[in-house]
Amino acid sequence: MTIRVLVADDQALFREALTTLLEVQQGIEVVGEAGNGEEAVRRSGLLHPDVVLMDLRMPVLDGIAATARLRREQPDVRVLALTTFDDDEDVFAALRAGAVGYLLKDVSSARLVEALDAADRGESVLQPSVAAKVVARVARMPQDAPPPEHPLTEREVEVVRLLAEGRSNREIAGALFLAEGTVKNLVTSVLAKLEVRDRTQAALRARDHGIL
Repeated sequence: MTIRVLVADDQALFREALTTLLEVQQGIEVVGEAGNGEEAVRRSGLLHPDVVLMDLRMPVLDGIAATARLRREQPDVRVLALTTFDDDEDVFAALRAGAVGYLLKDVSSARLVEALDAADRGESVLQPSVAAKVVARVARMPQDAPPPEHPLTEREVEVVRLLAEGRSNREIAGALFLAEGTVKNLVTSVLAKLEVRDRTQAALRARDHGIL
């Protein structure tokens, strides 16, 4: 199936370059572009993309506000933040607004394509530096009760620790010397056992279980 993508960024040259890069990727179709958050919400309603690649700092309506509107008005559309900045305020505001992932603009094209595929499936995708911020913030939260026993196997524990670092399935497969299909099955098992929907929630729940 083809992933329909809307590119939202206020820099025309970057939008055009990103569109050109994505259009040569198999399984991806860029259905439109937007130069600000308001236009992104409006064009998304008209074009029905699967994923919106959303810059955060844009005029008229910023990417975080646009993400929140899309979550309310078009809940089937996934938003993947793609920005220059990874400061804590932007990261957590974007995730709270409903972004399923957060990448920086220095990401490789291969990683971006993997992220779009994951976002289309509803999985969380985080830049490693961003994943570290999420885990660090959760680690600072008070925890009165001892962590409950976790249901994961040793191999699944290895997988969830790499997930918390923001690793993709391919990167996890390389680190653990496993087939990518095996990693995909392990990730599915981890999400089911921890009773979560995506990779970010898995990392947070793993912290609650004392795995991280």
